[in-house]
Amino acid sequence: MKVLVATGKPFSKEAVAGIKSIVEGSNNEFILLESYKENSELLEAVKDVEAIIIRSDKITAEVVEAAKNLKIVVRAGAGYDNVDLEACTAKGIVVMNTPGQNSNAVAELVIALMIFINRGQFTPKAGKEVSGKKLGIQAFGNVGRIVGRYAKGLGMEVYAFDPFITDKSVFTNEGVTEVSSLEELYSTCDVISLHIPATPKTINSINYDLLSRMPKGATLINTARKEVINEAELVKLMAEREDFKYIADIAPNNAEELTEKFGNRFFATPKKMGAQTAEANLNAGIAAATQIINFFTKGDRKFQVNK
Repeated sequence: MKVLVATGKPFSKEAVAGIKSIVEGSNNEFILLESYKENSELLEAVKDVEAIIIRSDKITAEVVEAAKNLKIVVRAGAGYDNVDLEACTAKGIVVMNTPGQNSNAVAELVIALMIFINRGQFTPKAGKEVSGKKLGIQAFGNVGRIVGRYAKGLGMEVYAFDPFITDKSVFTNEGVTEVSSLEELYSTCDVISLHIPATPKTINSINYDLLSRMPKGATLINTARKEVINEAELVKLMAEREDFKYIADIAPNNAEELTEKFGNRFFATPKKMGAQTAEANLNAGIAAATQIINFFTKGDRKFQVNK
């Protein structure tokens, strides 16, 4: 069996070594495609592989068509909207993610971004403390729960909204207050942290109506996907409210406009940094390789997302 690691944004050397050890230790062939610039390089590399590990790389219908022997794709990370699930499913290809492996790294970044923007991006001007403020978490999965724990350690009140969680003990066990609607979450909380995927229902869903409900001095933190923000309505809201701050781990399309108009009330990281720690990099890579081996040797589909 041939296992391809295709990463335009490479894994760490330690992660690559770990993946290679797992793949070759199971008597399989390890193939590495790093820092490629053209999609044609990926199309050539996938031609005769049975498994692919990716990070932010796009597995499109074109890639699926080129990969005649492909059986499984594993996205080393939680989000998987860079994989064409419909095309994979049509070809009988299993798609998995590695939930939880990057969670701590993303959660730590949320806390760092929250403090950074509320302290005026560390300029001399007086900022605000987060202790005693109310944090709202939109989507209470692996990352959201860790964010909640850290926020409570900072003395914040934590609220969460996640309609997909049916076991209400999840909220009580974490010591957070569940709210019944997005409107309630935004109306209640001084800070909102987004952890939703980009889907037809969520794209552009963070809009003027929701944001305008937030209390004075509000902060929106986005370590999810830029597509969930209605950028034009965000500009309108920030123009009307000089107290509102937005900080993101993925630059919006109108980042230049936001920077020019709103100064220290806006910041975006140069590149997505949520999973960019040595620990997360290694954990996600090792998990992806292990899931591939378990899939072929045991038929394990635990983390399949295109069921």
